[in-house]
Amino acid sequence: MKLFDAGALRAAADDARLSAANDLVQRTLARHGLLSGTDASRSGGRHTGGLAGLMARMPNAGAGAAPAHTAVPQGAQFLQDTYTGPAGSRMYRTYVPASAKAGAGGVIMMLHGCTQSPEDFAAGTGMNELAEKHGFVVIYPAQSRGDNAQSCWNWFSRGDQRRDRGEPAILAGMASRVCAAHDIVRDHTFVAGLSAGGAMAAILGETYPDVFAAVGVHSGLPVGAARDVPSAFAAMGGNILDAPIRPRSGSTVRTIVFHGTADATVSPKNGESVARRALDSNTRQSLETHERGHANGRNFSRVISSDANGAAVVEHWRIDGQGHAWSGGSTGGSYTDPKGPDASAEMVRFFFDNPDRVK
Repeated sequence: MKLFDAGALRAAADDARLSAANDLVQRTLARHGLLSGTDASRSGGRHTGGLAGLMARMPNAGAGAAPAHTAVPQGAQFLQDTYTGPAGSRMYRTYVPASAKAGAGGVIMMLHGCTQSPEDFAAGTGMNELAEKHGFVVIYPAQSRGDNAQSCWNWFSRGDQRRDRGEPAILAGMASRVCAAHDIVRDHTFVAGLSAGGAMAAILGETYPDVFAAVGVHSGLPVGAARDVPSAFAAMGGNILDAPIRPRSGSTVRTIVFHGTADATVSPKNGESVARRALDSNTRQSLETHERGHANGRNFSRVISSDANGAAVVEHWRIDGQGHAWSGGSTGGSYTDPKGPDASAEMVRFFFDNPDRVK
C-alpha cells in the first residue's frame, strides 16, 4: 500500500506541502529500512521507489498485472463503463457470467489495492470464475490516477470516510446502478477489497448499510484508522486511531476479515481492529467459536462471532506466515499468495451463506 502523491494531498496549494509530505514518507521508510539509496534517484527525486519497491520485492506478491484484455468464456461479458454522480465519477468493469442469463443471484463489488487494476484484481482473486459457478455479477471499480497517483482508494482522507461524500458516495452509487440493472436487492449486495480496497470496503459497510449486506476486508484497516498521510503510516504500523462508532439502525452488516500474521505492510493489529469494530457495530452479545485448520500449505485460525440467534456476524481469519497478499489467490494477478485458504471462495460462502466450508 502506497500513500505518497495521494488523495489526501489534493487540497495542497503549494509545492512546499507536497515536498514536506514526500520527505515525511522518505524518512518513515528509511527509519524502517524500506528505502534504498537508489530509490529517489531513479525517480528524479520524487521518492516513487519506497513502498512501491518494497511491494514489488515481496516474496508473496504476484508476477505483475493481468493483461488488459481478460479472456471470458462464451456467453459471459466483461463490460466497461463510467459512473458519474454528484460526488464525482469513476470507471468500472462489470463481469456478467454466462450462468446469469436467467437472472443474477447477487452482486459483489471488488475493490483493488494500490497499483492494481480491475483486470489485475480479477485475475488474482479468481472472482470471475466463482461468479460463473454461482451466478452472481462482479463490479470492479477503478481508482483514477488523477485522484490518487498510486491508484489507492483514499481511505485515510476524511473527505472519503463519510456518507454522501467522496469515494464512498461514488462507489455506493455505482453499486446501486448495477444492482438496479440486474434487479438485485440489498440482501444480495456485497463489497470486498484488498489493502486500501479493504479499508474502503469497511468504510462502505459503515456508511452505506442500506446498500451492502456484508463486507470482506483482506489485509485492510478499520474505519477511522487514520485522517491524513502521517496517521495512515502510523495505522499501517499498528498505531491505529480509535474512531467513534456511529449509531446504526436497521439491518446488520456482516463482516469477514482475512489478514496474514506476517504482513509487514499493514500490521495484523488492523485485522483484529476491523473484526472488533464490526462486532461492536452490530451486536453487544455474541457467541465465539474458535477453530484451527490447514489449507494449501498454510495453517490458519478462525474466530466466528454469532449473534443471539446463532447467525454468524463476524468471521476473523488469521493466516499463519502470510504477508501482504490475497490468500489462496492466483499468480496471474499481483499481490497474491497461492498458499492458504481460498479467501475468494470463503467470502462468497460467507456472503451467500453457502454451507460449504474449509475444515
